[in-house]
Amino acid sequence: MATAIAKSAGFGKDMLLRGELQRSERRRKLCAFALVLPLLLFLVITFVFPIGRMMFNAIHDETLLALMPRTTAALAAWDGNDLPDEQVYAALAKDLTDSWERRTMGAIGARMNLELPGAGSQLTSSARKASTLSAGPYKAALIQIDPLWERKEVWSLLKRGGSPYTAYYLLRSVDYQYGPDGQIVATPPDNAIFRAAFLRTLGISVAVTVVTLLLGFPVAYLLATLPPKSSNLLMIMVVLPFWTSMLVRTVAWVVLLQHNGIVNQTLMGLHIISQPADLIFNRFATIVAMAQIQLPFTLLPIYSVMRTIPPSHIRAARSLGAGSFYAFWRVYFPQTLPGISAGCLLTFISCLGYYLTPALVGGPSDQMVGYFIANYTNKQLNWGLASALGAILLVATLLLYYVFDKLVGVDRIKIR
Repeated sequence: MATAIAKSAGFGKDMLLRGELQRSERRRKLCAFALVLPLLLFLVITFVFPIGRMMFNAIHDETLLALMPRTTAALAAWDGNDLPDEQVYAALAKDLTDSWERRTMGAIGARMNLELPGAGSQLTSSARKASTLSAGPYKAALIQIDPLWERKEVWSLLKRGGSPYTAYYLLRSVDYQYGPDGQIVATPPDNAIFRAAFLRTLGISVAVTVVTLLLGFPVAYLLATLPPKSSNLLMIMVVLPFWTSMLVRTVAWVVLLQHNGIVNQTLMGLHIISQPADLIFNRFATIVAMAQIQLPFTLLPIYSVMRTIPPSHIRAARSLGAGSFYAFWRVYFPQTLPGISAGCLLTFISCLGYYLTPALVGGPSDQMVGYFIANYTNKQLNWGLASALGAILLVATLLLYYVFDKLVGVDRIKIR
């Protein structure tokens, strides 16, 4: 009996200790979460929410649905074969009259101009004249006011406007659009600019990444093998550009590479060239300026990995009969691949979003996707298309990162 009572008491004490331990663990986790909460809220407000809003704007546009509700509702039953019936035209006349009175024609015209250039002015003229109509038949009257209303592509656009969600911006971002009957067709070659812009962005990013790797790897190796006193001085020179803004560094390249700049004057003074070379406002200047900005981002991860490689590995390889190059290539270089992967990926992803540097030192054919996003956001106020371009760039970046990680990720790097 006494033994049973003692075991029961011991069991109860263990339960109390276990409960106290669990409560202590919960308090510890709550304290840790409270410390992280301000940073989490900051990231949500300044990073996650804007990106989510951008992705939403790429597929959402309720301009026509909100400003022409009668027309969009009446078109729900339209089969798209012939022109709509009298009921739809009557709804259109009422919406045009209301929009003229409420002065909302500008927003409607701007939305229609995106898909049908020039339709905005005709819409405004139709609204002004439709406000004087007192009775039907509205179909003949509106067609007489403007032939715009006997075009099927106009009615197809208004029918698509009956949904708050649209694929127009995403289609336009990859050089597709809606045809007269609502089918998806390729954008005319004169207006098909975005696929070329994405390919150009990808090509420039790859070129800059390769240049920074070729320049950064030897410097990183030198930093990792020099004595601390010399390597610290050289490291200061590597990180010195971080103390200067990107704008200043980019403008400096304009001064260096311009027609009568320092580089051309030096080359002519050395009689290497007889007349100034075109070094600015082209692809060459874009890659050079971007590579100079991104060089530390490629170099520093490689250097950080090289610092962890014991010099004894090379000495062991040499003692076993390997030559200098063979020991470096088969023993040292494979151990640097994690740093190379991290540095190249960081530079490549950063280059995809460049806008300022190509705009200042590049030519018209060197502008990247960031230029078009800024143009549609700040100048043309076409936030839907800007959001779609940004969304596609974001998704492409994530896909490229996923493929890169699967092919050459750190966990797949093996030293043979």
